[in-house]
Amino acid sequence: MTHTIKGAEIARGIRVRVAERVAAATGQVPGLATVLVGDDPASAVYVAAKRRAIREAGMRDVHHHLPQRATHAQVAAVIDELAADPDVSGILLQLPLPAQLDAGSLIDRIPVTKDVDGLTTASAGRLARGERGLRPCTPSGVIELLDAEGVELKGARVAVVGWGELVGRPLSQLLLRRGATVTVAHEFTADLAAVTRPADVLVVATGVRGLIGPEHVKPGATVIDVGIHRTPDGLTGDVRAAELDGIAGRITPVPGGVGPMTIAMLLVNTLQAAEWAAGREAVPG
Repeated sequence: MTHTIKGAEIARGIRVRVAERVAAATGQVPGLATVLVGDDPASAVYVAAKRRAIREAGMRDVHHHLPQRATHAQVAAVIDELAADPDVSGILLQLPLPAQLDAGSLIDRIPVTKDVDGLTTASAGRLARGERGLRPCTPSGVIELLDAEGVELKGARVAVVGWGELVGRPLSQLLLRRGATVTVAHEFTADLAAVTRPADVLVVATGVRGLIGPEHVKPGATVIDVGIHRTPDGLTGDVRAAELDGIAGRITPVPGGVGPMTIAMLLVNTLQAAEWAAGREAVPG
């Protein structure tokens, strides 16, 4: 029987520990500023969940909602205002943005010390150079899940299927720094099974529903499914999970696996950013 990794439970534990640290801290309360542009329903749901988690952790919730037709200058002005605000520990610009906006240049206006999503060029450079800094939330959440499950990464063969800047690329670097031997593939990789089947740990983040099945997984491997897709029958991932029962050693469910960890690590990053600003930690890592 394949063991289900209870990401929601692990995330709850992290959120409780963050709330305890916030309650015990003296001085300024950490604050997260969320910036939502437009009326995308999924983005609105995601931002609402993040804001709720921030409030439950005892942190300050600062929110800006700009209209769909907001100009680049208008969004930039909001980010610059938040960057200069000492009450704001972290800034999160919700993606995707409306087509008229340049996401990359707007993200790069966020100071590296407030980049709780870990997506600025400066944060990516810190990660690439192995310097301490705020890391992208989903890759950090995957590492936390593996640690919580006692998965040994040093010397392990890990296949990361997906090369995106949000998950695949930063996760590969985090895994390499933990001593794993990492292979990066994607949905266009020829003979994908030949790449993934030797892996002790398989992480899938392609956005392709049901891409991974039994033919891709070594018996006993740990499978982390980052994908999430809405179907008439409910949410599902990039992995055909039901077909892996009895094959994979461990697997994350969809929902309830990686998703809750992303928000938990956002709280961790916000707290670390506040401690960085207060001088209690030189650079959060």
